[in-house]
Formats: sequence, structure tokens, C-alpha cells
Amino acid sequence: MVLLAQASEVSRETFWQITHAGELVFYYLTIVAVLLFAYGLYRRVDRYRQGAEDPFDRLDDLGERVVEGTKIVGSNVKQFDRDFFAGLMHSFIFWGFMTLLLTTIIVAFEMDIWVRLLQQDHFYNGPFYLVVSFMADVMGAVFMVGLLMALFQRYATKKDRLWGEHTRLEDDLFVWALFLIGLGGFLQEGVRIVGAGMPEFETVSVLGWTFASIFTGMGMSPDMAATLYRPLWWSHALLALGFVATVPYAKPVHMITSYANVITRDPKAGKRLPGVPEDADPEDIGTSTIEDFSWKQLLDHDACTKCGRCTSVCPANQSGRPLDPRDVILDLRKYGRELETGETEEIPIISGEEDSVIDPVTMESCMSCMACVDACPVEIEHVTQFTEMNRRLTESGQMDENVQEAMMALFQQGNSFGEPEGTRAEWTEELDFEIPDARETEVEYLWYVGDYPSFDDRNQKVARSLARIFEAAEVSYGILYEDEKNAGNDIRRVGEEGLFEMLAMENIETFESVDYETMVTTDPHAFNTFKNEYEQFGWERGEDVVHYTQVVEDLVESGALPLEGTELDTRATFHDPCHLGRYNDEFEAPRAVLESTGAELDEMPRNRADSYCCGGGGGGLWLDPDEEEKPAEERIREAVEDTAGGDDVDQFVVSCPMCMTMYEDGAKSGGYQDDIEVTDLAEVVWDAIEAGESTETAAAAD
Repeated sequence: MVLLAQASEVSRETFWQITHAGELVFYYLTIVAVLLFAYGLYRRVDRYRQGAEDPFDRLDDLGERVVEGTKIVGSNVKQFDRDFFAGLMHSFIFWGFMTLLLTTIIVAFEMDIWVRLLQQDHFYNGPFYLVVSFMADVMGAVFMVGLLMALFQRYATKKDRLWGEHTRLEDDLFVWALFLIGLGGFLQEGVRIVGAGMPEFETVSVLGWTFASIFTGMGMSPDMAATLYRPLWWSHALLALGFVATVPYAKPVHMITSYANVITRDPKAGKRLPGVPEDADPEDIGTSTIEDFSWKQLLDHDACTKCGRCTSVCPANQSGRPLDPRDVILDLRKYGRELETGETEEIPIISGEEDSVIDPVTMESCMSCMACVDACPVEIEHVTQFTEMNRRLTESGQMDENVQEAMMALFQQGNSFGEPEGTRAEWTEELDFEIPDARETEVEYLWYVGDYPSFDDRNQKVARSLARIFEAAEVSYGILYEDEKNAGNDIRRVGEEGLFEMLAMENIETFESVDYETMVTTDPHAFNTFKNEYEQFGWERGEDVVHYTQVVEDLVESGALPLEGTELDTRATFHDPCHLGRYNDEFEAPRAVLESTGAELDEMPRNRADSYCCGGGGGGLWLDPDEEEKPAEERIREAVEDTAGGDDVDQFVVSCPMCMTMYEDGAKSGGYQDDIEVTDLAEVVWDAIEAGESTETAAAAD
């Protein structure tokens, strides 16, 4: 332990070996760097101010937003998601950098404000100096380890998602600048310690002392150290000041914009989409020019770090569709900057008739699965921007032919099948009981059945299973029969806002005319739009909307369903629907229900928030895209080949009508129809109830 005679002796000289003229030059360069930084930051903010007004309040409860945003950034929770190595690397760099920055601020405050301006005694000495030096050295070492990890990932393993069309020299310079700043600081520290005669108290500077020991071992004398220190000090200072000056003009700006983006995020981004003003001109609907983007969307563009996480989880991209979420955001950023500097002429953001910034085919490829938004570590809201571009295409008449046919059917009949409204409830005719009409009687559960369970043969079986479950539990429920219309979730996401609003208003009028306590939906897509979007049209019962898996879970827990002691002889894997799981954070109810049947649950590698989209969302169900491999085929392959049980998994369980349709097709087109059965959770539950009844009957006969 170091014994201290005088606290003033336990410190260091900030400008050791630097002349008074050198100090003046340093302060001049510091002022220049700070002014360049401030001007660049002002230009960024001014650019955001020129963006359109954002439809959502991004600055409400600002204090709470700052606290929550700081937790997200400080914990690096988004970086750890799906990539532990990258999360650890970023944590090391972030906390190492912040510690070194804080140390620099302490030194500058002590020297320039506390001592020179306020004429107070030095405080950066004694025990305080030792503690700060120790922490700075340890965290500086952590900083360097993080940067070595980044360099390894970038150049040794050459991680695919770090490279792409928008990779620039600035990406390399950013990492190398930080590395050289860190390395230069430790080399400078080691030389200084040698020049000071290796004082014992400097052992707290762990890495600096190590370098100093190496240097003395190589024969460096104090005089030699004094000679070497000045060029080392200046090279380190110039590199650091140059870095500060260029932050707002290059990739390092994400250190500021990403934090601001996290603070101003919309917790419901993608779950709810902004509406279109009632008086909006058709030419103004959607995104036509860079000025049409809101200030938050422009901030989104600047916050992108090019990490490629969004693209790496995009099912459209992985199935060969021409969509790269990262490149879309970066294309918009590049265009905005070039337009600002006069490097390019103004062209439409998206257009099917002329050159545009974004190719329309990329937007048609989006499945609105929200995987990109969920994976983004800086909270970029891709889906909202993609929908705005789809709205522009729709208003300009650029829509896939199959989607157009579905829209026409929805407009004429209120369902995507184009079937007469009066046939919506024909699926009930095979039941041996009559489902109550919620229009005529008060019910506890208003069951919104949905298009596919009403008109699609395969999904009608699911609807009948769910009806039998409700009957077995003796719950009070009813349906709307021919007054039910499509909920509009996917209509909105393909850009047909006008049709969505028409259906929403008609549905709300119907909902308000019946007497019920809770609305239960078969389809997670309807669940999402009722819960999160209908409030924009004055409907205030979003909190009363649940998915059928949540209701069945309650019925199981209350004992209303006769499942106790049931043991289905099946090994199943469960697929999380995007709109139930990633959109609305419901992961456990379906699993609890599945396990209550006695089925053995075997998870796929990508589960819960990491679930892989079936390809049906965002209008994908109506498309016939040219794909290398359908997302549904890849997901079925994962279930068959990558679950722990492997070949023993015999059921692929879904809880979404669209997923049922896509995976039934994917199992056939992928050649897996003989390997695994695609079934709905409602069917599994009804099978368990019937199995239990058979067991009781056999026991009674014995």
C-alpha cells in the first residue's frame, strides 16, 4: 500500500513537457474543435426542424423518457439481443469510452475552472487521484478490449452484416480512430511514468504502469522519455480533437443521434400507424419528398449505425425478396445529405413511373413482421416509414394485381375472399349447437371470428374447434354473423388507408351497438389493430380486446375446461405469430395452454420475440412473389431439423389463421407434409378435451 506523505505529491502535471506556447495552441485548437462540433450539431438539429411534424408526441414525459432511454443505452440490452459477442463488445467500448470521457472532464474542470477561473486549490491529487487513475486505467483497458473485439469481428471473421453497399471508409476510420486514441493515451501514460522516475503510487495505473515497465526494460531512461513524450502528447491530442470536431459530420454522430432516437422512440411503433389527415390531398398522402418525412424519421436515418441487424433478421431478405431494411434507411439518408449539399437533383422518394430513391418492389416485399424494428439497437421505426411509402404507391395506382383484387373484394363485400356477406357464418352449420347472436343478446365474450376462419376451409375447422371449447367451458359468448367485416390490419400496412378507415368506422359502429364485456379475436392481426389502432377513430375499448389463447388460458386456470390429467401423446413445437408475440408481447399464454394438454413442447431456435415470420403479413398472403425459398418453408425446415427433438416433433402448432394458411402451403411446397402436421392450438386443446372424455368413458365402462 502506498504511504502518502503529501497529497500534492500524489498527482501528475497535465502539461508536462508542453511549453506555455504549446498550451495556448492546444486551447486554440480545442476551441476550434468545439465550435466545429457545435456548428455540425446545429446543422443536424436544423435539418430535423425542417422535417414534417410527427403525428405522435415524442417529448411527453421527457424526464421519464430520458431515464428509460438511459437505461436502454447504458445496459446495452438491445445490443445483447441475438448477439452476445456484439453486446459485450459494445458494452466494453461504451463504458470504457464514457469513463475516459468523464476522466477528461474531471481534469479539464479541475485545471481550467476550479483552479484557474475560481482560484481554488487543486483537488485532483491524493486518494482522489489514485481512485480516478485506477478506474480510468481499468476501464481504458476494457475500452481497448472492446475495440480489439470490433476489429476482430470486422476484419478477421468479416461478419457479413457489417459489410454492404453503403460500407464506406468512414466506417473503418471510426473504429481505427478510437483504437489509436486509446492506444496513444496508454503509450503516452507509460512514457510519462518513466519520465517521472517510476513513482510507486503510479502502480494504480495498471496498464500505464505495465507499458512503463516494458519501456524501462527496453532501456528507456527518464531523459529519453521526456524527449519522446512531446510528439506522443501532440499526436494524441490532435487525433482526439480531430475526432471531436468531425463527430457531427461522419459516422461518430450516431453516438448522439442514437441516444436521441432511443429517448424519442414510440413504444407502439409499428403496432399503430399514423393516420392521414382528413383534408389531405391525394398527392400529399404518403412520402413523396424528403420534406414529407417527420423530424423523427430524419433522426431515424441519422441514427442508423449500419450494423445490419435489421437485414439479418428480415424474412423477406432471407427468402430472396429485394428488400434490405438497412439499405432502405441508408439510401434515404444518403439522398437527404446529397440533396442538402447539392450533389444530386430532387427525385421522388418512391414511384413506379420514374426514377426514385427507393425501388417500389422493395416496399411490396415487406411483410410488416416488425423483426427489423425489434432487432434495431437504436430504435429505428422501419415499418412506419415503409407504410408511408406504400401509401404513396397506392395513391399513385402502383399496387400488385393480386393485392388490388383483394382490396376490391374487401371494398365490395367486407372480406378478402369476395364472398357474399350473408355467407360469413356458414361455417357454423356443421356444429351440433347454435352459436349465440351477439347482436341480439348480452354476452361476456364478443367473438370476432375473422375472414379466414369464416371462409377458408382449413381455418373453418379451427373456428369450429374454438366454438366447441367455448361450449365445453360454458362461457357466455356470441358472434356478429354477417355484420362482421375485415379488421383492416393488413389493408393499412399495404398502404390502403382509405379502405382501412372505412372498415374501421363500420366495425366500430357495429361494436358499439352490441353489449359485451370482452372482445376475443381468432386472428392476432385483428387483435393488434383493434387493441392499438382503432382508438384513432374514437373507439375507447382497446383494453378490452384479447386473443383467444389468453381466454383459453384463463379457462384452463379457472378449471372451466376439463383438461386436468390429460396427457396427449404428441411432441409439438409452437410458432409465435408476429402480431401476437413481437407486436404485443404475448408469448406465455399459448405455451401455458399447450402444456396444459399434456403435449411435450419443443422450442425452435428462433422463438418468442425472435420468431421467424410466415410471410403472410403486410399483404404477403395475397402476393405471389418470386422467392428463392418461402419463409414458411424455412420455418417448417427449422421445426423439423433444428428443434432439440428433431424427427420426434410431430406437430407444428400455430395460433393465427394466416400462419395456418402459409405453413400448410409451406409444408407441401417444401416437401415436409409427411414429416410434421400443421395444426392450430384450438385444435390441440379440443383433441385433449375429447381424449379426456374418452378416458373417462372407458374408466366408467370398466
